[in-house]
Amino acid sequence: MITLDQAIQIASGTLARGREQQAKPLTVVVLDTGGHVVVTHREDRSGILRVQIATGKAWGALGMGVSSRELARRAANNPPFAAAMSAASEGRMIPVPGGVLIRSGGDIIGAVGVSGDTSEVDEACAIAAVRAAGLEPEPSGDE
Repeated sequence: MITLDQAIQIASGTLARGREQQAKPLTVVVLDTGGHVVVTHREDRSGILRVQIATGKAWGALGMGVSSRELARRAANNPPFAAAMSAASEGRMIPVPGGVLIRSGGDIIGAVGVSGDTSEVDEACAIAAVRAAGLEPEPSGDE
């Protein structure tokens, strides 16, 4: 299970990476394996729906055991899958990049969701922060 200290490090690291890349204001949500919020960081001027979007990216990744980038790929290739996923999750999943699984020793210990800039920037910031925390992001960013 992800610790509070790890979650804080990932959330803070995501925002720091965003500032380095001059990203738009970001919102970061870190969830434990049960889908419960451990940490939420929302930068000044971040939009009012960003918490829900970041949570949906992370929650979908946890729920399906793959990154939200992979969920987006599956949804694009199989619209009935996307519809079923939306129905089963009661609309909670957000299948676009920015939801990154957090692994330790290969085991999923949580997920981070980021919203505020493009999905690619959101995801890159999360991946960098998970790595900086000494954990394994999925996707790895090496794809």
